Amino acid sequence: MEWAEKYRPKNLVEVAGHRTIINDLVSWADKWETGVPKDKALIFYGKPGVGKTSAAYALAYQMGWDVIELNASDQRTAGIIQKVAGSASRMGTFDGTSGRRLIILDEADNLHGNYDRGGARAIINVVKGTSQPVILIANEFYQMDPALRLACKPVQFRTINSTAVVSALKAICKKEGIMVGVGVIDTVADNANGDLRSAINDLQAMSIGKQELEVHDIITAPRDAKETVFKLMDHVFKAADMKSAQQAAWQVDESPDNLINWIDENLPIGYKDAHDMAAGYFQLARADLFLGRVRRRQKYSLWRYASLLMTGGVSAVRTHSHSGYNKYQAPQFWKKLGQTRAKRNIRDSLAGKIGGICHVSGAYARTDLIWFFKHLMKSKVHSVGLTAELKLNPDEIAFLMDTKPTTKKVGKIYDEAQQLIKDEIEHDIELFGGFSHTEEKIEKKNEVIIDTVSDEPVKPSNKEENNQSSLFDF
Repeated sequence: MEWAEKYRPKNLVEVAGHRTIINDLVSWADKWETGVPKDKALIFYGKPGVGKTSAAYALAYQMGWDVIELNASDQRTAGIIQKVAGSASRMGTFDGTSGRRLIILDEADNLHGNYDRGGARAIINVVKGTSQPVILIANEFYQMDPALRLACKPVQFRTINSTAVVSALKAICKKEGIMVGVGVIDTVADNANGDLRSAINDLQAMSIGKQELEVHDIITAPRDAKETVFKLMDHVFKAADMKSAQQAAWQVDESPDNLINWIDENLPIGYKDAHDMAAGYFQLARADLFLGRVRRRQKYSLWRYASLLMTGGVSAVRTHSHSGYNKYQAPQFWKKLGQTRAKRNIRDSLAGKIGGICHVSGAYARTDLIWFFKHLMKSKVHSVGLTAELKLNPDEIAFLMDTKPTTKKVGKIYDEAQQLIKDEIEHDIELFGGFSHTEEKIEKKNEVIIDTVSDEPVKPSNKEENNQSSLFDF
């Protein structure tokens, strides 16, 4: 059995490091024992091996909660998540008691492709409607869906200090009856670079068939510390030369499309001098030109120029030294996208309807026609007919009228449009639906529209003329 699993903590006291986080988790769990707290879901994020999953399971063990887990090895489509996690979030425990059930979704930053289609949206729905505690686990917080990040409370697990790693390894050696020489545990802990799980795996690997360990038995090399995007910001804004800034960017798992948003957001934080800031934004603008060419031409070899300009270029234009600690932040652009997603969906739905009736593309309708239909909706004469013709819902009506869908004005227009649609349908049934055979229906319709003998239009009666007004009558 792997030691990392064998010695997984059974309660929060055994979790190495993270004292502050452990106290917060106990407080969060206690709130669940008395009801449903405001923060129904947490996101544990941090480097691999720092105890995120162990802390989640230790919390469940300590509180006596059942555990339901979905990880990357499971199919995590919207249907699967709703079936497993969704039902678990609303049901009681297996033994029928009033206890809680902890839902754990591991590797929540790896929802992608057809295999996990709709997974992020399904998780958001689970979080909003859950009556059970939910914990999401991720390595990269900012690679998760923005709407999913906003629906949960983030809890960052930082790298475990070497002292805590050494204490955990010594405890394992004592339980396994292994004698270790001077410096062995310290070296293994240093090589793991804060990854406790890797340190335990290394210790187990070098202990196979041995009861005593010396320094020469160490078979693993120091692990590379993967750069984070926050460290990259320091390299860009404080690097001695542009080459080191560019090399640091290669160590970060971010595409140039995402990286430019990070640098754009933090440039005023990293550069205090106005001249440096202006020169930095000029380099970002040049980088954005190349990103635009990549999108238009699908020529991803141009990414190298964009990456060089947004990292090395921004670093090279600095004329003043900027030392000290900078509190960098995630791009607000992504937060705004999450906040305006519903509004953008309504806009795109409207563009599709307008494009269909005007025989133009949705993109053209979105940029060149929506404003015209907004003016039409302001007219009492046209608003009802327009709503009926386009089959608008209250959200779309409110979008065109720049108001809320719950206002009385929107409700009145929607109700009148629905009545107009109903009257038109009844008129069509009355005019063409009174015959039992298809041939008779076609014949009657032809008689109303055109005289089959003379090929001249038949003039309708006054009653028919009044009933044949168009829904979209301007």
